[in-house]
Amino acid sequence: MEINEKQENYNQPYRSEKKVTAGILAILIGTFGVHKFYLGYTKAGIIQLVLGIVTCGLVGIIGLIEGIIYLTKSDEEFDRTYVQNQKEWF
Repeated sequence: MEINEKQENYNQPYRSEKKVTAGILAILIGTFGVHKFYLGYTKAGIIQLVLGIVTCGLVGIIGLIEGIIYLTKSDEEFDRTYVQNQKEWF
């Protein structure tokens, strides 16, 4: 992908549905890593799912924190951080 193509992608309006859905999933059922699977982070989702089961849901605090972070970021920043750069944790 050339630089011009990347710049064109930033000029297109980003739909915030993915951000909102991931944030709500993280807050409500983040213990099971559903938001990770939704964003395409299968490895991180499996890790969070296993930890959620082993700790009887105590890892759910990570999902809560991530959900809040997702929802407070701007659409562009969310897209750049979690969709394009694929940052899996926080």
